[in-house]
Amino acid sequence: MAQNLTPISAPETSVFRTDTGVVLRTPAGDFELAPTMAEVLSWSTAELSARISSASVPTTFTQRMPLLDGRGEVWAAGVTYEQSRDARMEESETAASVYDRIYDADRPELFFKGAAWRVVGSEGTILVRADSQIDVPEPELALVLNSAGEIVGYTICDDVSSRSIEGENPLYLPQAKAYAAACAVASWFVPAGEVPEPTNLTIQLVIERDGEVEWSGQTSTDLLHRALPDLAAFLFRENVFPDGAVLSTGTCLVPDLPFTLEQGDVVRVGIESLGELRNHVQRGLGGGIVQVAHDAAA
Repeated sequence: MAQNLTPISAPETSVFRTDTGVVLRTPAGDFELAPTMAEVLSWSTAELSARISSASVPTTFTQRMPLLDGRGEVWAAGVTYEQSRDARMEESETAASVYDRIYDADRPELFFKGAAWRVVGSEGTILVRADSQIDVPEPELALVLNSAGEIVGYTICDDVSSRSIEGENPLYLPQAKAYAAACAVASWFVPAGEVPEPTNLTIQLVIERDGEVEWSGQTSTDLLHRALPDLAAFLFRENVFPDGAVLSTGTCLVPDLPFTLEQGDVVRVGIESLGELRNHVQRGLGGGIVQVAHDAAA
C-alpha cells in the first residue's frame, strides 16, 4: 500500500482571486490588492512588489475563485524532465523518437491547456475522458507570467492527461490534454520574491481512492531540464497575453502504466513553499460541464 505524505504547509504570503476581488494574504492579515487578476498581471514585477509592500486596506471574502480571469490562459511545457521523456517513449505506439528529439532540442514543446473559464481551481472537480483508458494527473510547478512575459510568481498545476490517447498518436495531443476541466491550477500564487530557489523545490503527488492512499510519490524541480526564463520567453515569442498567463513547466512524477485515475479519486499535489492543490476526479462530462468556478474560502 502506498504511504501518505505529510501535507505541505500553505505559504505565508500569497495572492488569490475571490468573489470580492484580488486579495493579498500575509501573516498580518488579508488586504485588498486589485479588482481583477488581469489588472495584477498587467503590472511589472517591480510594480507588483511595490503594491504588495503598500497594501494596507483589510478585506474579507466568501469564496476563492480560480486564479485567472478575463483573457487569461494556461499553457504547458512537455518533456522537460528525463523521466517524462522516457514515459512518453514507453507509451507511444508509433512515434517514440519524437519525444527523444524534443528533450534536447533548442525549442521546447509548448501546448495550450485551457482558457481561464475552463480551468479548475482548488477543491474543484477535474475530468478524465470517458473515451480514454489510461488517465493520470501530472503535478507541476507553474509560472505566473504578466502581460510582458515576466515571471511574477509561482503556483501549482495538475496537467491532467490521457496517456492512452497521446500514446496512440502524438497528433492527438490536444485531445489528450485540452478538454473541459482537464487542468487544475491552485487558486493562489506566491510572488516570485518569496521563492528564491524555484528549481530546488520538493513536489509531492498523493492519489486517494475510497479513503486510502492508492499511489504516492515525491520528486524535485532540480531535475528540470529547461531554464524557467527560457520557457517563458518561448511562450511569448510571436504571441501576446494581455491578461497574463500561467505556464506549467512539465512533470516527472506520474504513476507507472497501467495505473489510471478513477471516478471519485482525490488528487493532492503539494509543492514546497507553494502549498497543496487538492481536486476531486470525475470520469466523463455526464450530464454537462462540472462546476469549475470557485471553492470554499480558506
